Amino acid sequence: MTSRHAEVIATIADALHDAPGVRALFLSGSHGNGLADAYSDIDFVMVAADGPSDAVARLWRDAVARTGEIVLLWDRNVRPALINAITADWTRTDVVIVKPDQVGAQAQDSLKPLFDHDGIFERLPETSPQAGIDPARLRYQIEEFIRIVGLLHLGIGRKEYLNGVLGLFHLRNLLVDLLIAETDAPNRGGVLHLNRLITDEQKKLLYSLPPPVPERDALIAAHLAYAEAYLPRARRMALARGVEWPERFEAATWRMLAEELSIEPPFAQT
Repeated sequence: MTSRHAEVIATIADALHDAPGVRALFLSGSHGNGLADAYSDIDFVMVAADGPSDAVARLWRDAVARTGEIVLLWDRNVRPALINAITADWTRTDVVIVKPDQVGAQAQDSLKPLFDHDGIFERLPETSPQAGIDPARLRYQIEEFIRIVGLLHLGIGRKEYLNGVLGLFHLRNLLVDLLIAETDAPNRGGVLHLNRLITDEQKKLLYSLPPPVPERDALIAAHLAYAEAYLPRARRMALARGVEWPERFEAATWRMLAEELSIEPPFAQT
């Protein structure tokens, strides 16, 4: 933990310790599990009797304002209980505000108490369950990957090569999600911690893929390279997780690409 982070944490905890209705404040995220570095944001969980009310949100904003000028504030915009803030020195703080009966979703190994008036921490489970990947989400991601590969014919046909580049970015994000799911790494944090979430072999795969170039043949080659990297791995994961493979959709997509662009799958189909 940097001295600046320690100062921010202490200032916010002191500002809220005796605030009306605030029952507990915990560090979460990388500061809660001990994996923070100089680039980490500071995540909090605040327990308030009334939950994320306007009054509690004002208390939080005032506490953060003590650490520096707030230059960006998302007040319960992204999620109803989440407030994001960035101060002028680019210190990032996030807080999730919950009622006392909503803390049960947390665990001791992911939190560090700053104050806890009601002994909430001791009643939490010691460890967090391993999340794993949701089968429905995996199925959606596989279908989305195939859909984006199929849209290649549209980009090439219209000569929308810049949109083809955007499609590659989507394919890359889906591939990264799949690689992270393969490692099943604990204490994941966000994708900005990618170095600790994937293996050296997986990094070599990502490095080997062609860059996005807004030109016809380059786009076709890149889409095929991503398909070769993703689809066989995704099929193995789907089989291991009991997720039905979208056979008809994939077959129809390759058939259409063969007819429109003379493209064949870059791997042996099962």
